[in-house]
Amino acid sequence: MAKNVVVVGAQWGDEGKGKIVDWLTEKVDGVVRFNGGHNAGHTLVINGAKTILRLIPSGIMHPTSTCYIGNGAVVSLEALFREIDELKTHGVDAEPRIRVSGNCPLIMPYHIALDHAREAALGDKKIGTTGRGIGPTYEDKVARRSVRVADLFEPEVFAERVRSIMQLHNFVLEKYLNAQPLDPEKVIAEALSYAERLRPMVTDVSAVLNAGMDEGKQYLFEGAQGSMLDIDHGTYPFVTSSNTVAGSVCPGAGVGPHRINYVLGITKAYCTRVGSGPFPTELTDAVGEELRAKGNEFGAVTGRPRRCGWFDGAALRRAVQINGLTGLAVMKLDVLDGMKTVKLGVGYMVDGKRVDLLPCGADALSRCEPVYEEFPGWTESTFGVTRWEDLPESAQKYLSRLSEVAGCPIALVSTGPDRNQTILLKDPFAD
Repeated sequence: MAKNVVVVGAQWGDEGKGKIVDWLTEKVDGVVRFNGGHNAGHTLVINGAKTILRLIPSGIMHPTSTCYIGNGAVVSLEALFREIDELKTHGVDAEPRIRVSGNCPLIMPYHIALDHAREAALGDKKIGTTGRGIGPTYEDKVARRSVRVADLFEPEVFAERVRSIMQLHNFVLEKYLNAQPLDPEKVIAEALSYAERLRPMVTDVSAVLNAGMDEGKQYLFEGAQGSMLDIDHGTYPFVTSSNTVAGSVCPGAGVGPHRINYVLGITKAYCTRVGSGPFPTELTDAVGEELRAKGNEFGAVTGRPRRCGWFDGAALRRAVQINGLTGLAVMKLDVLDGMKTVKLGVGYMVDGKRVDLLPCGADALSRCEPVYEEFPGWTESTFGVTRWEDLPESAQKYLSRLSEVAGCPIALVSTGPDRNQTILLKDPFAD
């Protein structure tokens, strides 16, 4: 029986979703991106070679896979084609295998200008966006003033809409944010210059996926960012501008909830966060620096150093709840190798009371003090281990308790960046 699997980040993003999507792609007929934009970087290491993908689904590295960008994603044409051309230098001919929904909102230069100008105006109170125009693009979508991929093929209508939208945005840039306005005609010409190259990729993604499922095909849905950055359920306002949880597959790709059979949550064996916002288990000491150095914790897109800390079980329990996670993939276990003691967050103390679930919003979370359980570390290397029974006993106990605290079984454990450095406990596609 065919199955469809959703892969979502269960922390603050950067969990290692790209490796898992790439690893599972050989089992599916297509990989689908359903939210976010090119602010999310997925790093893949295949046979020792590193590739960073931002917008194109991670399954593209399999030469026979078709990759879909659903309507829930926002698309920068300049970034899309730059990524395609980068892949070509790696010997990957991606362009014939990419399909883009005509309903995808376009990230335009004025969105990027607004993003930068707003962050600059906020100063110390900035959100910590990647500056790629994602938020302003989603705002235009909700305000019903987006230009979308399909609009490119009606140039006169497209130009008229852009001129109208830019009257508003140029006013805000110049009069409110003290930034330079943009030339509408240049913006229009640049966008339309991509139209003919894009045309063969544009398709009705929802119709293709549903028809494929009716024929018995199975698909992998790839989320961007992480559950704690969800616009509704994350540490608001320090969140991304889209829904990142598994349920957003349905509106973001145009498939019904009955089509989803398994939800795999990706989590590191510790925690990281990029940008501003509360982070209860953050370590600002030598241990945090050790995690950053050993885990190479720097943003794939921005290069920013990630904030590092111990695993947060209360946050993961919330992720299990809001995603309906079926199983977990625990990444970067090998980063904990050699530590004398490993701590696991199991809850918080808030105003003298114990809570076991991450609260809603940044203000509430900022008052949380983590409650830890301590585990003896392990001196043996877990790097590259492919069988559970070959893990050190301490590592097995740590992972078992992690699963218990989260309330979700572990399906996979990653012991290195390469495709093959993986322990499989439960195949998400198995019956």
